[in-house]
Amino acid sequence: MGPEDKVLVLRPHHLLCTQGYSGKGYNEEFVDNMNKVVDRLRNGDDLIRITYSTDVLCSKCPNKLGEDCCETQDKVKWFDDRVVEYFGIEEKEYHYREIIKEIDEKMTGEMMDDICSRCSWYPISSCRKRIVQEK
Repeated sequence: MGPEDKVLVLRPHHLLCTQGYSGKGYNEEFVDNMNKVVDRLRNGDDLIRITYSTDVLCSKCPNKLGEDCCETQDKVKWFDDRVVEYFGIEEKEYHYREIIKEIDEKMTGEMMDDICSRCSWYPISSCRKRIVQEK
């Protein structure tokens, strides 16, 4: 599972992370993978498949212990559950730019804080700036 696969597989909360990503990560391997995935999503073929399990970003994360198994499993599942609840994300294929547009149109600052406040990257990322639109 890598960024060169035909259809990128993403977990629900990574729809937010890929928007707010600004070049920081756990280690060099993770950042290199994230750069490739984000570049492809922002500039290339945008067909994705949502999974409620590990995805293309998890594949290079040092917290991944196995398939659908992470050192911070409860937190990761909580992020996914909140995104699914707020935006009705299902395990199926989407066009990345279309689903991002839908999410961004519905997202509020309160929703963003609810979903992302437990994330260690949230305070230093561009997530809020890139996702929450002034309404």
